[in-house]
Amino acid sequence: MIAAHDLSPAELAALLHFHADAGVDWLLEEEPVDRFAEFAAARPARPMPGQEAAAASRQMDRPADRRADAPQRQAPGRSAPARGAPSAPAVQQNVAMPDEQAVSAARFAAESARSLAELKTALEGFSGCNLKNSARNTIFSEGDPASAIMVIGPMPDADDDREGLPFAGKTGLLLERMLAAIGLERSTIMLGNVVPWRPPGNRPPTQAEMDICRPFIERQIALAEPKHLLLLGNFTSRFFFGGTGTIHTLRGQWRDVAAGHLVLPALASLHPQELLNAPASKSLAWQDLLAFQAKIAEG
Repeated sequence: MIAAHDLSPAELAALLHFHADAGVDWLLEEEPVDRFAEFAAARPARPMPGQEAAAASRQMDRPADRRADAPQRQAPGRSAPARGAPSAPAVQQNVAMPDEQAVSAARFAAESARSLAELKTALEGFSGCNLKNSARNTIFSEGDPASAIMVIGPMPDADDDREGLPFAGKTGLLLERMLAAIGLERSTIMLGNVVPWRPPGNRPPTQAEMDICRPFIERQIALAEPKHLLLLGNFTSRFFFGGTGTIHTLRGQWRDVAAGHLVLPALASLHPQELLNAPASKSLAWQDLLAFQAKIAEG
């Protein structure tokens, strides 16, 4: 094992990033525990093979009254609690909220918000989705709602979760270049995600998790009141359009999306991460961006 003080700052930072990308968000113990020392200390107290059976046989031969008055035999490998010491607290397990109840709670919390600021507070205080338990941050939309333009991605990745912002890291830099190519700036539009918490290991959210998150993203759209939506990625497009089509069959088509009292046009395109994985698809994304720019120009 390599000790932390033997690593350079750059190596330590790289190791921490590796653990974060793997979904390791916190340690289970405040201090390291030497399990080998614990085992060595407990070993002398353990009975040799056959001793436990012999002790049980001798116990059966004793009269019942003597057995009742005798102190209870300590389990092998366990030390007796000190006199006067408080008893160990009972282990409490978190009881998961039923999916239907969680969806109802999410809908109530979202519909009760009368502004984006109130919605952000409600989302940060919501505890009905298990994804929040493993995520570092709740990723809320950012930008200027007055632009009437909203770009929505699927769910936060590791960079988003670390920085607490949508579209961080390499995908964010590529998105900024994509927007700049059609005359838009990141700070002047709204950016958001369908799911506000990063799933462990970047796995796809389950249907129950999507149902729980739906009221919040739909309420974001309703409160921001954009005129045009750009949906990035396969997951986002299916979430709003429905069906099981791939992004290559859904992209480049204007469709109406309902959110609260709004029905507004939305265009699907490829996510920046998909373009980083397959640069040849950039020409398709460019066609979609030009169509999006033309729609904005229409007003």
